[in-house]
Amino acid sequence: MTVASQVKQTLASLKGAQATLELYAQQTVIEQEQMAFANSLEKISGIIVMLEKRISAMEFEEPQYKGF
Repeated sequence: MTVASQVKQTLASLKGAQATLELYAQQTVIEQEQMAFANSLEKISGIIVMLEKRISAMEFEEPQYKGF
């Protein structure tokens, strides 16, 4: 497995975790829990953006990684 495919797999896992956190945030009624989920979502969203930028850079530098 190439580094590019591992990074893309990590990105997919993070997006899954993000969706789960969003679901939990919508289901909770306790304000402290909502804030905790919101903070976690903010952090994971930032990581996702960074990984997407890194994947774009990898695909630009190594075109054979596109579509993996």
